[in-house]
Amino acid sequence: MNLTANVIGATGLVGKQLVEFLLGNESFSGIRIFVRRDTGLRHPKLEQHIVSFGDENSWGELLKGDVLFSALGTTIKQAGSKEKQYEVDFSFNFSFAKRAKRNGIKNYVLVSSTGANAKSAIFYTRIKGELDDAVSGLGFENLAVLRPSYLAGDRERKRRAEEFFVPVARFVTRFVFRKYRPIEDKTVARAMINVVLKPDADKTIWEADEVFELADKI
Repeated sequence: MNLTANVIGATGLVGKQLVEFLLGNESFSGIRIFVRRDTGLRHPKLEQHIVSFGDENSWGELLKGDVLFSALGTTIKQAGSKEKQYEVDFSFNFSFAKRAKRNGIKNYVLVSSTGANAKSAIFYTRIKGELDDAVSGLGFENLAVLRPSYLAGDRERKRRAEEFFVPVARFVTRFVFRKYRPIEDKTVARAMINVVLKPDADKTIWEADEVFELADKI
């Protein structure tokens, strides 16, 4: 294979691992990342584009190749308000997905969340569900929506609750609710790549426990 990948959310927990894996994967000859500021990454296969996510004119023509990977997302705390979180988690993602389809990109891989449901009473899972539904209607040749459980990994911004929650959740889910056990960022990143290299024409949604299986597919 000689694939060109586009990545949004490249500076996040999963996105960083994804870019690292893509750079080391012989099936991908070019990796194009869209970011708000210089990441400091340098590699012969890498193109970095500093853009304004809300301004399609700054990135629309650059979005080309074989696949769009999205690990873009934020929290209310980081965004500052529900409106800002919605802009990042839904509007920016959907704009990139629509333009990718218009530009002829055939593969689209989205990191969603367990519990994603457009009718959810919980704001976060409702946003994720709305986006899942919206991109499902765009008509990508290969669409993969991954719904991992709680993401674990080495975050730049440490979360105090996570230091307590992740070990407890890992212990509890050894016995019950195994489907919802925390998942490492590297595992999700591997799954994202595998779903492109070995697509499943009959499946578009990968639930929490299935993401683990997908990561070991190749």
